[in-house]
Amino acid sequence: MCIRDSFGDAWTDTDANGCNQRDDVLLRDVLKDRAYRVGRQGGCDHDVLAGSWRDPYTGTVVTLTDAKAQGQLVQIDHIVPLSVAWRYGASAWTDATRLQFANDVEELLAVSASSNDDKGGSDASQWRPSLEAQCGYAARYVRVKSTYRLPTDHREKAALAAMLDTCG
Repeated sequence: MCIRDSFGDAWTDTDANGCNQRDDVLLRDVLKDRAYRVGRQGGCDHDVLAGSWRDPYTGTVVTLTDAKAQGQLVQIDHIVPLSVAWRYGASAWTDATRLQFANDVEELLAVSASSNDDKGGSDASQWRPSLEAQCGYAARYVRVKSTYRLPTDHREKAALAAMLDTCG
């Protein structure tokens, strides 16, 4: 069985606002100072149809003129990857807790496909964003792990400490 399957249906509407969590993150992270379009799809009143997103890991802007056709160019990243959460204790969680974790918008970011591919299932000791993004990434990573009471090993602690040192 794939670990992803243990976290329930991808992009579930866990906040019951009529839109799945992918739609919520795309709308939250779209650059509001640039043109973007939303439409209605089923019960969702903010299905993002077009827009621009700044990859928080590289600073690169990705623009989609047709989010349905180009959707794979902007992906939703789990700051703490599901495989990392599984390794550090999610395997003992209830199905409901795993579903909540996988769809928690505080754990999700809209990123470029290349960043998501580069990061993959790496923990904070195995992958780092650009220097300019390390502070925000590390702070959020620590917050997510703390919220879900996921332990951090010595390699992660050292890497996170180094990234947090960039916070100034």
